[in-house]
Amino acid sequence: MAEKMKLEIVTPYSKVLDEMVDEVTASGKVGEFAILPGHAPFLTSLKIGELCYKREGVAACMALNWGYFEVRDDKIIVLVETAEKADEIDLERAKAALGRAEAKLRELSPEDKNFRIYEAALERALIRMQVAAKAARK
Repeated sequence: MAEKMKLEIVTPYSKVLDEMVDEVTASGKVGEFAILPGHAPFLTSLKIGELCYKREGVAACMALNWGYFEVRDDKIIVLVETAEKADEIDLERAKAALGRAEAKLRELSPEDKNFRIYEAALERALIRMQVAAKAARK
C-alpha cells in the first residue's frame, strides 16, 4: 500500500493544486467522506463545501463549488467550478456576499425561480467564511 496519494484540483481556469498528500476529506452530495492511500477506486459528485487534506501532518482546507471527485491508483482528481485556498479567501467579501444572499432570500418565496440561485450563493458564502476562519485560527 502506498504511503501518499497524488491530489490534483482543477477548475475550468487552472490547476489549483498538485501535491502528494497523506489524506483527503471532502463534502460529497450524500455526505462527507475521507480517502487514505490504498483506497478502492471511487467516483462521486461534490456539493458546495470544503475539501481538507493533510501533507506531512499539516492540514490545509479549500472552499469548493460543486464538481466531481475521482480516486484511482492512489491518484485523486477533483474537477470543480471554483476552488479557493483558505488563505486566499477575502473574509469581508464573503461576509458581504452572505448579507446580499440573506437579503434576497427574505424577499423571495421558495417557488421563485431565483430562490435556488441565492440559496447556493448563501451556501458558498458560509463555506468560504468557515474555511477562512480555519486559516485565521492557525
